[in-house]
Amino acid sequence: MRPLTEEETRVMFEKIAKYIGENLQLLVDRPDGTYCFRLHNDRVYYVSEKILKLAANISGDKLVSLGTCFGKFTKTHKFRLHITALDYLAPYAKYKVWIKSGAEQSFLYGNHVLKSGLGRITENTSQYQGVVVYSMADIPLGFGVAAKSTQDCRKVDPMAIVVFHQADIGEYVRHEETLT
Repeated sequence: MRPLTEEETRVMFEKIAKYIGENLQLLVDRPDGTYCFRLHNDRVYYVSEKILKLAANISGDKLVSLGTCFGKFTKTHKFRLHITALDYLAPYAKYKVWIKSGAEQSFLYGNHVLKSGLGRITENTSQYQGVVVYSMADIPLGFGVAAKSTQDCRKVDPMAIVVFHQADIGEYVRHEETLT
């Protein structure tokens, strides 16, 4: 378990900023204590400094996980967010998409969101902007990338993709052996 390098921190923060923008500072400086990001086996963990100090007594090869896994670095050094970060990203999301109840199951199986399943979308969402996907009951379901801007969503046909799927809470069941 080690701190992230400058380059790793930049790449990770750029990815997270796509979803929460300048609210990124609120993740680190929280009222309930200071939190930090640590790298272990190419995975980035979000952990409080209190727990980090307690974990210092455990050797790195024996440590499986610590805190919440936010994502991992691929072999090409790109950062990929995991669904486990959803609980921390959803409250600070700048751009949101609400999907109809009929489209929820399709999204939770890993499919993109079509215009016919779109309930609402945040105003001024630009194309390729990171969005958090909610059910109509305001339950965060996952996140993705807007395939169309808010203006374009009004004009497209019902079978057009409006949100590219990136991660959803159905991954807890589909990939439970690989999520740590």
